[in-house]
Amino acid sequence: MELIQEHADVRAYLAADETIDHRHPLVRETADALWTASGGDAYAYAEAAYEFVRDTVPHSGDSGDMRVTWRASDVLATRNGICHAKSHALVALLRTRGLPAALCYQRLTEDDGSQPLLHGLIALRLPGRGGWARLDPRGNKPGVNARFDLEREQLAFPVRPELGEVDYPTLYAAPHAGALTALRESADRPELWRKLPTAL
Repeated sequence: MELIQEHADVRAYLAADETIDHRHPLVRETADALWTASGGDAYAYAEAAYEFVRDTVPHSGDSGDMRVTWRASDVLATRNGICHAKSHALVALLRTRGLPAALCYQRLTEDDGSQPLLHGLIALRLPGRGGWARLDPRGNKPGVNARFDLEREQLAFPVRPELGEVDYPTLYAAPHAGALTALRESADRPELWRKLPTAL
């Protein structure tokens, strides 16, 4: 699939905002520690940041945590979030070190095609490595084995077109408005499941 930048200027994918708050002290502190641990290499840092978010911030659907986070710094502070929130945190960590990172989405369903939902993931563009590569920091569990691989995509959920699932090709610089509104306006995760968009 060809990924399509929402903005032609790649600098849009380095921006900070209220959600991707990569100037927040906690985001910077976390990024600094990961940068030091990775030896100051951009590829190693990107992989370390990915694995940090994937593995140390439990997906609240797996952990049972009812809290809803949406701001990157809050995701890191509470170590909690759904796929969208975890993606916000990873994008913030990548942008902190000047690595262009985008938000992207899939429409997924249950195995019978019911209960569609909008799943959030990210795309990364490392200098000197060509184009964008999608990564899914959702968190692994039995049946889910997402990996950091910039050559051969290994996402948490490959789409099943026969069930109406969709890979959306657009790379967003900021969270999609519908998903972000649902995150911000939900008091708990059950309410969030009801409010999240089912498609773009």
